[in-house]
Amino acid sequence: MTTHPRSAYTTAFLEGARDLFAPAPGVLAWGLVTGVAMIKSGLTLNETLVMTLTAYAGSAQLAVLPLIAAGAPFWLMLATATIVNLRFVVYVAALRDLFKARPIWQRALLGYLVGDIVFVVYASRMLRDPTPANRVAYYAGAALANWSFWQIGSVSGIFAASWIPAAWGLELAGSLALIALLVPLCAQRPALAGVVVAAIVAVFAHALPLKLGVLCGALAGIGAAILVDARTRARAQLRP
Repeated sequence: MTTHPRSAYTTAFLEGARDLFAPAPGVLAWGLVTGVAMIKSGLTLNETLVMTLTAYAGSAQLAVLPLIAAGAPFWLMLATATIVNLRFVVYVAALRDLFKARPIWQRALLGYLVGDIVFVVYASRMLRDPTPANRVAYYAGAALANWSFWQIGSVSGIFAASWIPAAWGLELAGSLALIALLVPLCAQRPALAGVVVAAIVAVFAHALPLKLGVLCGALAGIGAAILVDARTRARAQLRP
């Protein structure tokens, strides 16, 4: 029996959303931390709601909040957010084959929904099956689920800021969720090399301003992964 295209699309969409359930607690916790931080930085309720619904970039929001509180010039806030978010350029470059055939409005929407955990979940899915059907549907399901969990956490943090102490350290939950997703990827040598190199470089470059250490680590890790992958492919071709 032939599967109807709409049914296949829905199945892939729901699979993507379902794969976000495991890291959902970390996403919720990270969103909660960001919502609390926005309120405690002095922003009004309306300002925080607009920021969380439009910016959708926790690390950049947290980096910019001290500058907002200090009354820094807009260009400095824009530059800081841009630098912190440069890793998303790397993500989108890796996803270019997924995006390039879509209409411009779809590319804009899919690009807006790119996130750290979404990218790792999608990359893990591609390792299991490099050529699955309805890749866009799978990505859309995962991305919309991640956005929803993030917004639930962030809005909850905004309204519960006065009851949540910073001592809870909720931001750790988000980091642990991302680590749990990265570990299975390390079964592949290129991914393992990229993770190790990125971690080492990021630690040694931690003191750089505007969190440039994260960007340096990401670029170094990508370079290491590409190099190891190229060597692995070359050795495979030389085998009889």
